[in-house]
Amino acid sequence: MANNENFFERVYEVARLIPEGKVTSYGAIAKYLGAARSARMVGWAMNGSSLKEDVPAHRVVNKAGILTGKHHFDGTNLMQQLLESEGVVIIDNQIQNLEKHFWDPFEELSE
Repeated sequence: MANNENFFERVYEVARLIPEGKVTSYGAIAKYLGAARSARMVGWAMNGSSLKEDVPAHRVVNKAGILTGKHHFDGTNLMQQLLESEGVVIIDNQIQNLEKHFWDPFEELSE
């Protein structure tokens, strides 16, 4: 379990860097962390992030821009409301113009 906790903390470190009005995907975080096949683990980390107020979990979506994690937020539309308050347009649980809002940690954080 210690290994998972370490991985989760690394996921949270990346999530904390996602700028307001931007989103990334579970898979993009996994790839950045060198665990490209671990998108589901990133999802589990995000599910557990509700206890960490400094982790903007609402900015992590699936690769198609769908708000797959929205049922983990209090209230029925909190994830969508948080994103919309940052200027992200969402229709039918899907981010519109995903490429405009997408933040790729692999590109943004690699030196």
